[in-house]
Amino acid sequence: MTMSVQPEAVLRGAHPDKIIAKAAVIGAGSMGAGIAAQFANAGVPVVLLDIPAREGPRDGIARSGVERQLKAGGFMHPDAARLVTTGNTEDDLALLADADWIVEAVIENLAIKQDLFRRIETVRKAGAAVSSNTSTIRRADIVAGLGEAFDRAFVITHFFNPPRHMRLVEIVSGPDTAPEILARVERAADIHLGKAVVSARDTPGFIANRIGCYWMAVAALEAIRLGLTVEEADAVLSRPFGIPKTGIFGLFDLVGIDLVPHVWKSLEETLPANDDLQNFRLTADPIFSAMIARGRFGRKTKAGFYRLGADRSRQVIDFAALDYRPEAAADLAALKSAGRDLAALISDEGKAGAYAWSVLSRVVAYAAAVGPEIAGDVAAIDTAMKLGYAWSEGPFELGHRVGADAIAARLAAEGRPVPQFLAEAAQVGGFYLDGGSKVASTAGGFIVPEQPAGVISLAAVKRAAGPVIETAGAALWDLGDGVGCFTLKTKMNVFEPAVFEALERTVADGPKTFRALVIGNDDPRSFSAGANLGVILQTITAGDFAGLDAFIARGQAAFHALKYSPFPVVGAVFGLALGGGCEVLLHCGAIVAHAELNAGLPEVKVGLVPAWGGCTQLLARFGAKAGVPRGPLAPAAAAFQVIASGAASTSAATARDLAILRDADTIVMNRDRLLGEAKAHAIALAEAGYAPPEKLLLALSGPSGKASLMNIVQGHRRTGAMTEADEVIAEHIATVLTGAVADPLVPLTEEDVMRLEREALVTLAQTSVTRARIEHMLATGKPLRN
Repeated sequence: MTMSVQPEAVLRGAHPDKIIAKAAVIGAGSMGAGIAAQFANAGVPVVLLDIPAREGPRDGIARSGVERQLKAGGFMHPDAARLVTTGNTEDDLALLADADWIVEAVIENLAIKQDLFRRIETVRKAGAAVSSNTSTIRRADIVAGLGEAFDRAFVITHFFNPPRHMRLVEIVSGPDTAPEILARVERAADIHLGKAVVSARDTPGFIANRIGCYWMAVAALEAIRLGLTVEEADAVLSRPFGIPKTGIFGLFDLVGIDLVPHVWKSLEETLPANDDLQNFRLTADPIFSAMIARGRFGRKTKAGFYRLGADRSRQVIDFAALDYRPEAAADLAALKSAGRDLAALISDEGKAGAYAWSVLSRVVAYAAAVGPEIAGDVAAIDTAMKLGYAWSEGPFELGHRVGADAIAARLAAEGRPVPQFLAEAAQVGGFYLDGGSKVASTAGGFIVPEQPAGVISLAAVKRAAGPVIETAGAALWDLGDGVGCFTLKTKMNVFEPAVFEALERTVADGPKTFRALVIGNDDPRSFSAGANLGVILQTITAGDFAGLDAFIARGQAAFHALKYSPFPVVGAVFGLALGGGCEVLLHCGAIVAHAELNAGLPEVKVGLVPAWGGCTQLLARFGAKAGVPRGPLAPAAAAFQVIASGAASTSAATARDLAILRDADTIVMNRDRLLGEAKAHAIALAEAGYAPPEKLLLALSGPSGKASLMNIVQGHRRTGAMTEADEVIAEHIATVLTGAVADPLVPLTEEDVMRLEREALVTLAQTSVTRARIEHMLATGKPLRN
């Protein structure tokens, strides 16, 4: 069920400041259109211009950019596209006159950029910021000859593609940049666009591409030199280094091998002769040259270092023959023995160890050598690499893990130069001190990074004091100002008995210590993936259905008590919030959600129904949702559509369509600000004299409503869209949502409907279909259609 709503209602951000009221982007390629979409995602109206189309409407190129973003998922909600006004650079420059921030994202050609900026200056209002999304051209070269006013208003904002999902933006200012312009761009990038802002210096490649392109060149060429296969090199780099599974050659396939003559050539031409990148010239390598000459660019041509054979099996390039062979397992003993222990791997005397040491030592040494030139501290460089290249640790964190002293000593023993910054770190204990709270400055010494206002580091909270309550599954922490934070600590933050023990104690004892509660955590991707399916399968296998009933009843009671607790409970939700993780949200008094939210009730995929109050609360939410017709059947039909399909949101904005979020719930664009915004919201509720909600009564449609829902199911069954097992599960869902034999004139309590949830789940748990689905999900992570 999809409901049309106004963009400003869907895409409301959490912060009250309207840092920029209107933005503009020039260049409607994948990057420019993606940046425009991200402004729209934040609820900021944006103009998107490109050159006039040769055929059709003159804004056709910009329109096509919007259409591509709609198809590619650049918009968090389709309605956001309505905030984009398209035009062309010949007829519509006047549309920029009231923009607060103008972003240029055109071709990497200095002359074209400067000509465009001269034209922008004729319409730009005083005080408006201008930025370039360049990744290769220095700021000093762009501003040359463009005048003092432009120089004061201009910064480089280097976004990464795709702009919706890549959190990094490198910002380069100049000596004459107006402080208020820089502050506004940084704040807007942070709060409106949800970016992690890293200050970079005006040097070739800035931070991430300077280190990243060097690493890619070293990793590829050293693998070839040392005789590793494609598979072996990618395996060595992925797990021990904490680099994505693509490794190095898979990464070249992803970004496009055809970029080598452009990106790496640009760096080779602009970096000094003594820069170590000049010793690893990808542009001169015969293997890369041959790949490009044969059109083997990677995924875009369906053939790169990897490809799929005619039988759909993976093949890889053989470096000697420059032709494809079947992919083989990377059978390296050193990888098996070292595991994730990078120090152990680089000590191995085989080719895996030699390769790991070669890459690690060169990348750490290079980062130490150029660090003072490109950034102010090691945390900025590590953050840029983690967010720009998806490393789990940056080069200085890797060096710190292995030991700066060990790396420096081995470099010296091999007669290789030890950069001064690395030598100094080796003497003082590494690049990070005091559990990471102090970071090495590239100017010397250590600094304590400033925490942006409104940002809460849960790691810092945990370092400062122990938990107020703790079990094997969860803990309660003190966020200060009378606010507690309940965090799960199970794998994927799933709910199990130890979690409920901590939650029960929190609800019972929390009000004695706190005036409000936030439920959240600092996991990189999962708020909560739901119930521990292993616990459920164990009870099913043992035939202990009374125990299963008790486990479900305990969860219902805990969530119900949470809803009616005397203090406000705010869910700080992000990432995966599935099954029980979604159900706990439905019981929170308020929700502050990160914009990237994958929330839903997918229990049907494991042969179950939402039974921790999920059906009950979703019924209530659809009953109160604007646009849903009044009466007992419409809310049930809407909830049935969501639950029976197992649908999950693709963003916080679409979670509103599913009634998982209410219109009053808040959406935060920057994940770093989630806990801080949730805490502030909890305090505001407490200070406003929070009282728990009135007990809920639900008028349900009974047998006639169930018959209506089953007519829909039987239609899907006839078309093959549902299996026989799906139909059985759907009937149980319909029974719950319509109240079984309920009379619409006699409302049911929440407890009545939750009893129906529990009965349906325990009944389904006794079927072979459900057991098979759970086993398959636990074994493969994928649903079974049986």
